[in-house]
Amino acid sequence: MRLAILGNGGFGTAMALAFDRVGAGVSLWGHDSVYTAAIAATRQNQRYLEGVVLPASIRVTHDAIAVLDRCDLVLVAVPTQHVRSVLGAVGAHVPANVPVVSLAKGLEQSTGKRPSEVVVDVLGGAERVLVLSGPSHAEEIARDLPTTVVLAGSDDATVQRLQAMLSLRTFRVYRSRDVLGLELCGALKNVMALAAGIGDGLGYGDNTKAAILARGIVEMQRFGEALGADPRTFTGLGGVGDLAVTMFSRHGRNRAFGERIGRGETLQQALSASPKVAEGVWTSRVVVEQARGRGIEMPIATAVARVLFEGLPPQQAVRELMDRDPKAEA
Repeated sequence: MRLAILGNGGFGTAMALAFDRVGAGVSLWGHDSVYTAAIAATRQNQRYLEGVVLPASIRVTHDAIAVLDRCDLVLVAVPTQHVRSVLGAVGAHVPANVPVVSLAKGLEQSTGKRPSEVVVDVLGGAERVLVLSGPSHAEEIARDLPTTVVLAGSDDATVQRLQAMLSLRTFRVYRSRDVLGLELCGALKNVMALAAGIGDGLGYGDNTKAAILARGIVEMQRFGEALGADPRTFTGLGGVGDLAVTMFSRHGRNRAFGERIGRGETLQQALSASPKVAEGVWTSRVVVEQARGRGIEMPIATAVARVLFEGLPPQQAVRELMDRDPKAEA
């Protein structure tokens, strides 16, 4: 298999390592020519995956033609807000009959669209565009630790074929038809992870985080069902699985970003101090706008967006959540 990975951040690099181990021909593309050249020369991605050495068999380059030429599969591993611009620049070189798998988790700010929708906008061919998501920290994939994810697509034959291609000894892939639900899980869990991180920054404990997880899944599922997603997706790997790993792990970049906010940093201060993209920041605003327009109740997501973009003090946000009218859990 000849695998083209667009995006040499942490996850793109980790996926390159995983498939190189089984003998796939892996080419890793980066948009920053200077930084990409540094990775190629040093065989290390210090900015996004420190301490991991890339074998010489992985081709690292800024040359999109070289990466995409005669590839069998394309993985799009760039942040959601850059998917459109990256594919707009290199998409002409993506072979028309090759499946494209989106790894991005978020919603595009300017349109509110999911990453796979953006891919289709640029490349066309909705039936060949799939989504891979689930609890999958790059740091652990790079170390060859067991990881389980979900692959979703509209064409059953393509999904099953790629499931077989992408399943490795330590990388198990389940399949699904719920592209909408899987992508909404990946986007919304980052917003809830920000809430968990804010709680960590405020010095709260496990009780608080467990409440955010349980009530966060309710909000995620409520939003997803309103848009037509399968509610079962939210209790699976892509939903509660990914939410749990993002909320509790030291690797969770959205949780870490939220912790900065909880400790008193402003949004701009936290953005300046964080080299890695926290997709939940931008997703929170899009989700809250969509929820408000559809009359969907999302108190945790709304509180996060108000803290980030309206200057609501985190302590006050917590008080307002705790003082909401009592109701039955269901």
